[in-house]
Amino acid sequence: MTTPMRVRFAPSPTGPLHIGGARSALFNWLMARKTGGQFIVRIEDTDLERSSRESEQNILASLRWLGLNWDEGIEVGGPHGPYRQTERLDLYREAAEKLLAQGQAYYCYCSEEELEAEREQLLAKGELPRYLGKCRHLTPAERAAKEAEGVKPVIRFRVPEGEKVVIDDLVRGQVVFETDGIGDFVIVKSDGIPTYNFAVVIDDSTMEITHVIRGEEHLSNTPRQILLYQALGLKSPQFAHVSLILGKDRTKMSKRHGSTAVEQYKKMGYLPEALVNFLVLLGWAPQGENEIFSLEELIQEFSLDRVAKSPAVFDMDKLNYLNGYYIRHSAPERIAELARPFLVEAGLNPPEGEKYLWLIQAVQERINCLAEVVEAVQVFYQDEVKFEDEAAREVLKQEQVPAVLAALLHKLEENPAPTPEEAKGVLKTLTKELKLGGKQVYMPIRIALTGQAHGPELYFLLAILGYSGVKKRLDSLRVDVG
Repeated sequence: MTTPMRVRFAPSPTGPLHIGGARSALFNWLMARKTGGQFIVRIEDTDLERSSRESEQNILASLRWLGLNWDEGIEVGGPHGPYRQTERLDLYREAAEKLLAQGQAYYCYCSEEELEAEREQLLAKGELPRYLGKCRHLTPAERAAKEAEGVKPVIRFRVPEGEKVVIDDLVRGQVVFETDGIGDFVIVKSDGIPTYNFAVVIDDSTMEITHVIRGEEHLSNTPRQILLYQALGLKSPQFAHVSLILGKDRTKMSKRHGSTAVEQYKKMGYLPEALVNFLVLLGWAPQGENEIFSLEELIQEFSLDRVAKSPAVFDMDKLNYLNGYYIRHSAPERIAELARPFLVEAGLNPPEGEKYLWLIQAVQERINCLAEVVEAVQVFYQDEVKFEDEAAREVLKQEQVPAVLAALLHKLEENPAPTPEEAKGVLKTLTKELKLGGKQVYMPIRIALTGQAHGPELYFLLAILGYSGVKKRLDSLRVDVG
């Protein structure tokens, strides 16, 4: 019997939800659902200058768009609130006072200039920059003197010397850190706001988080957090640090590799299920050859033991392939609704009623993202036929062409507004009555109406243009129609 996991996603609301954050949220959500546990969303807003409610709303909206609903947390509530760090300051203050009373934390009055000088000295020696403990042993009198000068202290955690911190990471295996390389770190800033490493420990403990699944960039924070758990007498969660996401050139993911914000993919016309499917494959390997998964299937298939240690590569071609797959397998009605804003923004008024659905069905197989719909439907909106090359123009000089176009007009005159199915019947009838092969009939019609040798199915073209549209295009070409 699998033990239910309590996991969390705790973004800082300093910008939109990024791809890396979305993947972390997805991995946490999947493990909560797989184990019958809970997925909690809380907000880490202690960066007072950069945090905003606008970014918070963007992040929450993006999670909902991806289908990652949460069981407890911000806007949902629950027994472990509040779920914004700025509303939990009393909890952090209480924990800091406990560490001070135990002698495991102390006030530090060092200035930024002193700290920078210390940092440069260590770097010059080839050592890892860390705080060397200047204020570790201040006497009450020395502290009082600093206070009298008006210096506002930070609170530092007293890191034990000569010890090892061992992390049994569920993705990376055993990772060992030497405490002597860490240095005493700040847990509360001079304005009373807790630092990330301190607040996250209090939050994860009070919210009873069992597993912390997050990006590899947080691995270096983990020994500090484990030391805090130990000092406070708290049980540490299990950790799993998933690999970085790199661009195709194997450098850190940036805007040149593709947009980094989830909302941009929505605006470009990517479907949420395609982005979820793509994100899960960034660092996780399914057991078989299949790479197409619904959320429900992922809940069954996903496991941390198949998450790779090596970096994942963000491949836009793969995302486009997956998105194209989901577009082709979506109901035309859904794609029509999602595509409409793109057409309207481009100044292309969608036709009324069922003709609009036909328009979408005509191009649905040919687009990989909804933004491509604008280019794909141009052939239905052009006022005059422009030949793509001389070879296309030459097709219309074939001897059967006048008879083919005349027969087409005659058939459409009898039924000037055919459905796609009726238009398909018209085309089949033409080949029979004229005793010609399909290519001798269909290619001249396509080129006469579009100027191109390839494009949407002809029966959609005939249904959308109707008799009047077909005649107008043929008249504009001034071709002989028999």
